Amino acid sequence: MKILVLTENYPSNNCHNRMYIHVRNKYYKKHGIDVTVLNFKAKQDYIYEGINVISKNSFKIDNYDILCAHAPNIKHHFPFLKKYKRYFKKIILFFHGQEILKWNIDYPKEYSFMKKNKIKTIFRYLYDEIKLKIWSNYINKNINNLHLVFVNNYLYKKFIIYTKINKEKIEKNKSIINNSVGELFEINNYNKTSKKEYDFITIRGESLDQSKYGIDIVTRLAFSNPKYKFLVIGEGNYYIYNDKPDNLIFINKILKHKEIIEYLNKSKYALMPTKQDTQGVLACELATFGIPLITSDIDVCKEIFNGFENVVLLNNSINDLDIIIKDLKHSNSKNEKYYSKNTILKEIELFKELVWMI
Repeated sequence: MKILVLTENYPSNNCHNRMYIHVRNKYYKKHGIDVTVLNFKAKQDYIYEGINVISKNSFKIDNYDILCAHAPNIKHHFPFLKKYKRYFKKIILFFHGQEILKWNIDYPKEYSFMKKNKIKTIFRYLYDEIKLKIWSNYINKNINNLHLVFVNNYLYKKFIIYTKINKEKIEKNKSIINNSVGELFEINNYNKTSKKEYDFITIRGESLDQSKYGIDIVTRLAFSNPKYKFLVIGEGNYYIYNDKPDNLIFINKILKHKEIIEYLNKSKYALMPTKQDTQGVLACELATFGIPLITSDIDVCKEIFNGFENVVLLNNSINDLDIIIKDLKHSNSKNEKYYSKNTILKEIELFKELVWMI
């Protein structure tokens, strides 16, 4: 089987963006699928950990069985689909969040230090309405040649509300398949007995300044709980514009999976609050790894972390962490909910089913 994967960005030696797509692709390849990634932001072709990545200019029509479009946008994905859809036996649209949600409704207010532009705000609002209208029309017209994959039920419900597509029309052509965690979080276990340097660890990649990930909540909790030691790792300018508590250490860096595991084993608890999310893959990886994890008591987290013994949901307005800690515990065994065999393998089974139906 041969597939083409469309994505706005993709990991490289200098970028860790869209790692959740790369995790899939490595698993596909491991199971005998020929994978090519078209990275719209790539200036030249490259190979990353065995996966062939091409730029838009390098794309050539080939005998692909399936086209997988991740987080499809109307700037790049939609024109490509319109131009080349007839060359693919089946097209799968993977919806991860932003391509469905509305900025002014679903996302929290930006931090005050982030540049505000009224024109940009208006554009975002209009863009959301336009993108949903375009995808609604496209899906309605082409549903027989499409399959829609949503990473959870929360997102699927939002999709139905915003696009106003009839559920019955797409029921046979949609699936709910969660994102998978990285392999290292499956095969490694949290070391409960190792020496702990930090009480709470928060890891946020290059998204530190996005208010939905709640670094302001972490900071407030650190101020309110001075007896505990906090570690925050990620890229951003938040602490340039906001006071940093003395008991909080900030490392301005993006970590690879191996580095994440090293820091987790130095920490007692993972603190990963959020104001809005669609799955929170990193939080799932931490919970799967086995460290006791605190995240937020919002609808999507209730769905995603249902069944995890080592996860406690936090009211984002709470200040006393002792109240939360008393309910935290280690799980007796690893939760396999987001293992590749329960997520990506379902995608491979879907691929085979769709190709067989053609």
